[in-house]
Amino acid sequence: MIPTFLVLGGSASEREQAIAQQLTSNVESIKTAVILEGLADGKNHLEANDNLIVTRIAAGCLCCTNNMIMRVYLNRLIQQKPQQLFLSLSSSDHLDQVVTLLSSGGYEKNLELADQLNLHSN
Repeated sequence: MIPTFLVLGGSASEREQAIAQQLTSNVESIKTAVILEGLADGKNHLEANDNLIVTRIAAGCLCCTNNMIMRVYLNRLIQQKPQQLFLSLSSSDHLDQVVTLLSSGGYEKNLELADQLNLHSN
């Protein structure tokens, strides 16, 4: 099971920075995957390497408009067998639907929902 952490609210840059802060000093030895909703503002806080897979999805609801895109990226990432996954969401408006998606459709066999990090209230 891959521990999956949801990071909610704030700008794409703020969420990316929060994820970078959550990664421990041993990130070089832990294969981590990150899906970031929203485009960077030119300042990357996460640099992909052999053990850090960073994927960006244009802003838009991951359970509605970007549902298929998220599923494609999730499926690709699961095949790469990361030891942890961070999923950045700009809004908690459809959080229940995203949680349902991650807890069904075969994802429940691979993903284990872990902590949520809320940057601000929406």
